[in-house]
Amino acid sequence: MSGIVFYHSPNTRSTGTRILLEELGAPYELKALNMKAGEQREADYLAVNPMGKVPAIRHGEALITEQVAIFVYLADLFPEAGLAPALTDPQRGPYLRWMVYYGSCFEPAVVDKALKREPAPLSMCPYGDFDTMLKTLVDLLAVGPYVLGGRFSAADVLWGTALGWMTKFRLVPELPEIAAYIVRVNDRPAVVKARALDAELAAAQAA
Repeated sequence: MSGIVFYHSPNTRSTGTRILLEELGAPYELKALNMKAGEQREADYLAVNPMGKVPAIRHGEALITEQVAIFVYLADLFPEAGLAPALTDPQRGPYLRWMVYYGSCFEPAVVDKALKREPAPLSMCPYGDFDTMLKTLVDLLAVGPYVLGGRFSAADVLWGTALGWMTKFRLVPELPEIAAYIVRVNDRPAVVKARALDAELAAAQAA
């Protein structure tokens, strides 16, 4: 298997990918970007991702950007870790549903609300309305303990890290179901390790 090259900057959404790599036990080469110094806008990185965003990964000839695509790709690449239901698993559909729900419904709704923008008309709005979008998620977490019930998956790395950030900045209310879920995810050893590595990297970049 060709090696994984991981383009990353600390204290960004890219942290979720680092956590996932640790959960998978996947070897990777870290290419750290100092976003405060604007390295994501330099020509070398724009050749990787013209959007100037992290995360991005290279795996052999494959270049993958976009957080959810990276999660799906990596979790499928290491099936022995058990973080992605197989194609024939009945939970594959729900797993993909909630992975895609994050980018197609949750983020657009949160951004609109944070910027106090009127959502598009219902017939054109990807998430319908904010309250229904959030209730759909909270109802899922209330059943728990994870997105797929008793089975921890890459979807929980995605949602656990995202909700941690969103509640920290008060973009999403810290409801009991959400708060308990964040704690469950954050207590995992891979999360603790990845966050410690990120703290070291951020300190080195700031020095």
